[in-house]
Amino acid sequence: MIRADFDKLALLEEEGWGHNQHYHDFLLRHLPPHCEQSLEIGCGTGAFARLLSRRSTQVLALDLSPQMIRLAREHSACCPNIDFQVADVLEWPFPEAAFDCIASIATLHHLPFEPLLLKMKAALRSGGRLLILDLFQEEGIGDWLRSGIAFPVNGFLKLAHGQRLREPEAVREAWAAHARHDTYLPVSQVRRICADVLPGAVVRKHLLWRYSLIWEKP
Repeated sequence: MIRADFDKLALLEEEGWGHNQHYHDFLLRHLPPHCEQSLEIGCGTGAFARLLSRRSTQVLALDLSPQMIRLAREHSACCPNIDFQVADVLEWPFPEAAFDCIASIATLHHLPFEPLLLKMKAALRSGGRLLILDLFQEEGIGDWLRSGIAFPVNGFLKLAHGQRLREPEAVREAWAAHARHDTYLPVSQVRRICADVLPGAVVRKHLLWRYSLIWEKP
């Protein structure tokens, strides 16, 4: 079902500014200084993979959606060091200690969180970094206040980047249908899991309904 959702969204959405793209530069600032092999899980149409390709010798970018991968390849002809593959990461054989960077943006909430962290942890080389950006479940008045501030900021940023304040109806309907089977972890739970699985991970809430998780493998 998730694959069908994203195949549909791939045909409807246009690339441009969005909540995930807003934090791309933040994630890139945490790349290791020497990055030969990078992996992105849930690459979509390849926007972040293309940025990674400027800082990595080779990028492997995976997505469950064949339509997303088709568009990613079309948009990335200028980046021959990216290998886009259709793959289900629940079945994909993560190689041991193979990557200097593993990134995932707005993908892990679709997957079993802790088991995937363990697989990514094992696939990182010593000194490699895990970069995660995802959505979280609001909990408490602090999150509600942050969300209230985020709405006008979001509108301003859309206008500043030449985006519509309101998406076309077909896009809104496709995202609404997809959201019916989305579930998000509260950041407090993300931190508890990281304390066990990724000691030393830095988990931070961001304004536009996202959190980041940055971890360096000893």
